[in-house]
Amino acid sequence: MFLLLLAAAVFVGGLIGTVGVGGILLIPALSALAGLSTHTAMGTALFSFIFTGLLGTWLFQRHGSIDWRITIPVCLGGLLCGYPGSLANAAAPAWLLDLLLGAVIIFAGVYALFPAKGGSPEYRAMKNRGNFRQKLLLLAIGGTVGFGSGLTGVGGPVLSVPLMVILGFSPLTAIATSQVIQITAALSGSAGNLAHGFIDADAAVWVTAAELVGVTVGARLAHSISQASLKKVVSVVCIVVGAFIILRACI
Repeated sequence: MFLLLLAAAVFVGGLIGTVGVGGILLIPALSALAGLSTHTAMGTALFSFIFTGLLGTWLFQRHGSIDWRITIPVCLGGLLCGYPGSLANAAAPAWLLDLLLGAVIIFAGVYALFPAKGGSPEYRAMKNRGNFRQKLLLLAIGGTVGFGSGLTGVGGPVLSVPLMVILGFSPLTAIATSQVIQITAALSGSAGNLAHGFIDADAAVWVTAAELVGVTVGARLAHSISQASLKKVVSVVCIVVGAFIILRACI
């Protein structure tokens, strides 16, 4: 079980570094392979994303892929809303969190079925103007991502990448931004989880180390291979896992 958990963590890290959508899969792995409760699995996974975010940010910055004019407002929104999300997590029953988690995973899987598109003309025009409306949009994206991360324990990328691409940001920009928002959303959400004892320190050490290996490999792949094939694989895995979690919560 321990080796399977490490393998799952490496796989998750690889997905985080490559396509952004990946952290969601660590929670069911921690529940099934480490025997953690839903709340503790979510808290432990979210804590590990602090470190995958730090490494991912450094790797993507080396490639010049992070647009900080976009990233900073998104991260500010995530920082402000992650802690309230973790408080909502503590108050919610486990079955409801499982339903929410399953829904988020299926959403990410369905999103991954759609082909990647470049930034829309509407977004490019807004970016060129650099107006206040764009900043509010970016703050709203970050707030949604932060609250969702704190509530369900998923990392920022699984929420920020679909939202940003749907709103017209280019996939690589969305994935690069998601590496940074992992840090702020996870820090904010982990503060609440730590206060409620929802982080398993032993599991966190091992899965984080394994995830970092995956992120290193994934960041290289993100800049060298087609995103489309990887997103199809992620889609199938996410839909199957999400459906399983929802079914388990309903039984």
